[in-house]
Amino acid sequence: MNHPKLINQILEYGTAGFRTKANLLDHVLYRVGILAVLRSKFKKATIGVMITASHNPVEDNGVKLVDPHGEMLAPDWEVIATDLANVSDDRLSSLIDSIVHKWEIDITSPSNVIFARDTRPSGSSLSASLLDGIKSLNSSFTDFEILTTPQLHYLVHSINTNGLYGTPTPEGYIKKLSAAFNQLHSNIKHETTPFEKPRIFVDGANGVGALQVKKMSKEIESYITIEVFNDATSGKLNHMCGADYVKIQQKAPEGVPIIPYERCASFDGDADRVIYYYFDSDKRFHMLDGDKIAALIAGCISDFCVQAGLSVDLGVVQTAYANGASTKYLTDTKMLKVACVCTGVKHLHSKAQEFEVGVYFEANGHGTVLYKASVKQKLNQVIQNGSSDDSCRVAAENLLNFIDLTNETVGDSISDMLLVETALKIKAIDVLMWDAMYVDLPNRQLKTQVCDRSIFVLTNAEQQVVKPESIQPKIDELVSKYKDGRSFVRPSGTEDVVRIYAEADTQMNADWLAYEVSLVVYELGGGCGKKPTPPHDGKLLTIA
Repeated sequence: MNHPKLINQILEYGTAGFRTKANLLDHVLYRVGILAVLRSKFKKATIGVMITASHNPVEDNGVKLVDPHGEMLAPDWEVIATDLANVSDDRLSSLIDSIVHKWEIDITSPSNVIFARDTRPSGSSLSASLLDGIKSLNSSFTDFEILTTPQLHYLVHSINTNGLYGTPTPEGYIKKLSAAFNQLHSNIKHETTPFEKPRIFVDGANGVGALQVKKMSKEIESYITIEVFNDATSGKLNHMCGADYVKIQQKAPEGVPIIPYERCASFDGDADRVIYYYFDSDKRFHMLDGDKIAALIAGCISDFCVQAGLSVDLGVVQTAYANGASTKYLTDTKMLKVACVCTGVKHLHSKAQEFEVGVYFEANGHGTVLYKASVKQKLNQVIQNGSSDDSCRVAAENLLNFIDLTNETVGDSISDMLLVETALKIKAIDVLMWDAMYVDLPNRQLKTQVCDRSIFVLTNAEQQVVKPESIQPKIDELVSKYKDGRSFVRPSGTEDVVRIYAEADTQMNADWLAYEVSLVVYELGGGCGKKPTPPHDGKLLTIA
């Protein structure tokens, strides 16, 4: 048969879809093509498929499906995807038949699949494998070739709403965002501003985001100058650059000039997350991660609502990895609702849907804003009732443009960057003033090897250990010793290690708290390998 399964390795479909070495994915892409067609027939809508491994090294690749409204694949179909990827060749047909029977899929109904890929060399051949799977069930399809992941999400949603969300073309995506950005910036008027036309350095991670932001920059150059580095013309994808590198290494990517107080932003390989940073006059690195981005954007939206005279249920969704100082700022200073959920975009996205306006960002820079239709209806009502010079009307118009500038389907490096730049302009603040909104508590992340990670059972959005029962009381006791102390542990999803996160009032205290908690995990949780080393030996193991 074509695209036979040649490996025994079990692959699981998770939040990121399937992701592994590119040379192991041929049969997976073929079967995902079949899955996408079945999903399209079942939902009676266009389904998207994105071939990418995001921030992983260039030799990796992956694939994930996009559901009709631009959202991630439904969890019950993640199980189906896993089964399809791992079933033997001789049982593939019978498994497909059972899926069709169980889900009552009309195999004769029309279907449509659109797909795209990032800039990895393996993407072309994997696209061909995917296409063979799509064609095997005689589905219609469109290959959009090289796009960012958020662009594909946008296209799926636009197609299934018959263009109401935006023109369903890659150019339509650029036009929608640029039009909203230009309108907002033409409306923003200050007697004095820190800068009339800001400049930003963008690290494109040598990926597809660099190609697309160059196109976008031409449409908005009247209001901002975007200089792109690591632009996919020579460097290696995600190597010594990109959002993940900057977040973990806490330093600038290679190829980006170090100029004090110049705003810099790094994308990841498929452009669905962004991290900001800058250097002070002593060339010390300062990072503004997803927590800082969420605080800035949520504050801007809140101000718009107040100015428009609207009462809106606005909430910010975080995970336990959000810095405690950001949570305190949002609740105590901005008086906003904050919810904490388990790690993973699907958990944040789902919780954000419960608010009229839900802002969610992971600390790694992946996030967006979701708006219910009721908010847009309220804004349109304000506009209809207001006069042309009415401040409420102006605020409502600005917020509607802010909504259009948002990619509500998924985190989007380009959209999120433009939201940040707009919020800074509206507030008339620079990067230093933004960073000063609150000061992050010092923190440390470690990992401890264990013999069996499955024995760890968590609760309270993964902030407390239920089993082994002896661990959480010890963590609570250790946390109480440190001012502003906070710590939690979380088993890895891919290896037998437990990740430890700790915060405290000083870096030394955060380091010691992390070490002491890791020691508890090692001694009470079945630790294996090398015993954790005290921080004064300088051998703390920071994790990726």
